[in-house]
This record gives sequence, C-alpha cells and structure tokens, in this order.
Amino acid sequence: MTPNRIATLCLAASCLVFTHLSHALPSDRDQPIHIQADTADLDDKKGTAIYRGAVVVTQGTLKITGDTVTVVQQANGDIKSFKSVGRPAYYEQIPDVDKELVKAYGMTIEYFAQQDKIVITDQAKVVQTNNTFRGEKITYDTMAETVVAGRAPAGTVSKEEPRVNMVIQPKKKTSEPNKTTEPATQ
Repeated sequence: MTPNRIATLCLAASCLVFTHLSHALPSDRDQPIHIQADTADLDDKKGTAIYRGAVVVTQGTLKITGDTVTVVQQANGDIKSFKSVGRPAYYEQIPDVDKELVKAYGMTIEYFAQQDKIVITDQAKVVQTNNTFRGEKITYDTMAETVVAGRAPAGTVSKEEPRVNMVIQPKKKTSEPNKTTEPATQ
C-alpha cells in the first residue's frame, strides 16, 4: 500500500470510530475528530487501526487518551469496539446538555459501540460530579448512565481491589425562604 493510501485509510477508520462512539451531546457527532499519536497502523483486511504513543483523541466533549488505542471495525464498516491501554487510559465526555462531565480511568478502557458500554479494567474509576466509583472492573452504560462495579477475572489486574469503593455526595438542598413566625396582632 502506498503511504497516501495508508493515511487515507487511517483517517477513514478514525472517522468511523467516533461517529458511532458517542450518544452524548448531539453536537459531539458533528464535530471534527482530532487524533494525535506517534504512529498509526491500519490492517484493512482485519479491519483494525492501532494508534501508539501518547494517543489523544478528541471530538466535541469526548476525549480519550492512552499509550495505545486500537479500533476494530465490523465487515460492514461499523465500529465494533475500541480499546485504550495506558498508565492509566482516560475517557471523558459530557453525557447530555444538563449533565456534568463523566471521567473514567483505568489501565484498560474498552468501548463496545453496539451496546453503548464502556468497560474499565484494572484500577478502574468513574467520576461524575463528585460521585466516585472504584473497583477492579467497572461497566458504564453511556445511554442509561448506569455503573456496575466489581471484581475482574483473576489474573487480569495489576492491583487487586477486593471491594468496591463508592463515594456518593448528598444532593445540595435548595434554600427555602426564611420562615419566621410572627405573633398575631389583634
């Protein structure tokens, strides 16, 4: 393959990844995709693109970083998954107009496009507002905005965390008008 063909295929693969990646802010899908990496390898037959070296991917409010980001396409060209590996890998996005930024950290972050799920493994952490979820493995459903945290399969983590750790902040109460009782006048 010529270098020009490889560059075109890498760009096309990158565009396909992120048009299907997010169901967050509607404007995110309309934003340009920016990918920075030291190297990019594309295997057209296997439908994979691998970006290496301090990879930074952005599109609208979406940001993904890692040492290596691998994109897998289905035969029809739709994105099957992406996998970001780092020390740690990182994901952030604003899920909706009235929601706060969601941040995820872990040694491995996998996004499964068809299920709209992110699986964070090994030192996994998801933060939204001031609520924090930690564990060996966290599954975050981006559409339902649900988190399931627990143990990862034996041998798949560098640091065992036998218990899930959650910090849930109380909702701020709206201040009520000062209710004073005045004596009744006659």
